[in-house]
Amino acid sequence: MRSLVVVENTKRWPFEFEAVEVVSARAYLVERRFAEMKRAAVYNMCRRTGYGTVGYYVSLLAAARGHRPMPSVSTSQALGHLPLLRAASEELEDDITRALAPLKGEEFILSIYFGRNMAKRYDRIARALFNQFPAPILVARFQWEPDGWRLASLRLGNASEVPESHREFAIKSAEAYFARRHTAPRKAVFRYDLAILWSEDDPDPPSDERAIRRFIRAASRHGIQAEVIGPEDYGRIEEYDALFIRETTAVNHRTYRFATRAAAEGLVVIDDPEAIIRCTNKVYQAEVFVRHGIPAPRTHVMHEGNAHELADRVGLPCVLKKPDGAFSYGVVKVNTPAEAEARLEELLQESELVVAQEYVRSDYDWRVGVLDRKALFLCRYHMARGHWQIVSRKGKTDRYGKVEAAEAEEAPPGLIHTAVRTASLFGDGLFGVDVKVVDGRLMVMEVNDNPNLEAGYEDALLKDSIYDEIAVWFRSRLDRRGAGSAP
Repeated sequence: MRSLVVVENTKRWPFEFEAVEVVSARAYLVERRFAEMKRAAVYNMCRRTGYGTVGYYVSLLAAARGHRPMPSVSTSQALGHLPLLRAASEELEDDITRALAPLKGEEFILSIYFGRNMAKRYDRIARALFNQFPAPILVARFQWEPDGWRLASLRLGNASEVPESHREFAIKSAEAYFARRHTAPRKAVFRYDLAILWSEDDPDPPSDERAIRRFIRAASRHGIQAEVIGPEDYGRIEEYDALFIRETTAVNHRTYRFATRAAAEGLVVIDDPEAIIRCTNKVYQAEVFVRHGIPAPRTHVMHEGNAHELADRVGLPCVLKKPDGAFSYGVVKVNTPAEAEARLEELLQESELVVAQEYVRSDYDWRVGVLDRKALFLCRYHMARGHWQIVSRKGKTDRYGKVEAAEAEEAPPGLIHTAVRTASLFGDGLFGVDVKVVDGRLMVMEVNDNPNLEAGYEDALLKDSIYDEIAVWFRSRLDRRGAGSAP
């Protein structure tokens, strides 16, 4: 991918970058070679970027050409939106307080060069603001108020105002950023770029490192350059055509922020924001199951007004679930009226609503992986030894039940059809549907937006074909969208 720095007047441009072409805004806007350029990262460093200015049109036409502008038009316009700045200030309140506490005075100006500041103590704030408002140079103004420091304004900076004492640092910051992605030689030409959000720090990652490597190889077979990104890359999401989230998702979590930003920027996304909202809330799922006649265990939504009716509504033993519980967290089995009353009271202190579901015993759950409203894989998830769930979190270490990949022919009658029908109510992306079969009766337990795909487990029978199917899903949607460049 080519890297272009676009400025209003190249003769007055004070910096020199390696492996980056500096061009004038007029040239970028009118010359045919830029209009026909297939892959380009456009760093818009024009002095004027307001609506209707030359800088505005640089970012606007870059987006129209399928290039990657920084800042985007939406970022430039957001900087003047006071509610967004207030939200950013509130989100960074703790970091701002820690970093600026020693300062005296009523105002502090922070210069940010590609997400970095000259003083290491301000790097965390600089990176966070850059991630929310990606731009080559940002100038943040903090103001002291009776209750502490607050972000008063944030604007785009330009090269002409970079102090001489900052120039060497600004150049190094820019070159370090360019080198991270755009200047590395490729062994092959790919049409699209895909980011995989994955972290080794995730306590229950949906994919292990071997599975991630297998997907990267599959993506390359279908003309997609895939690479792993982390939380620190939030500000770079606009550089990609697609995002594949392989971290445990939640609404109040970075995964949702990544998904939302990626979708807003036009990326093809798994898991998309709507899927995360729908699948990470068991109250939503309970309502959808009832409305669409999905077979499920007897389920009721409990609250303070009907808590005394728990035993009558679902019977005992039963299972109580926090709406946003995951991986067996926030899910408890209760056996007696006293235990049910106590645990329900605890859960209602954390959530307005709690899902109560009849307890259904089985040796294993069927897991049907669904992609694009079609079955992708089939597994049996066995309960952990001596436990009623797949994961037992008693003791010092977690214990898991075994995972058995299965052929479609092994599925009980109606299982795959029911799972696909259920997943289709949540979207056309990647889902994992858990189903119990007891005495021939199918009962859908839940739909997961972030299903496990681990090497040697879910892919034990289908091998690389699972990853190829996902890569094809991304490729087909990217082709329909018409982004990227011809290989």
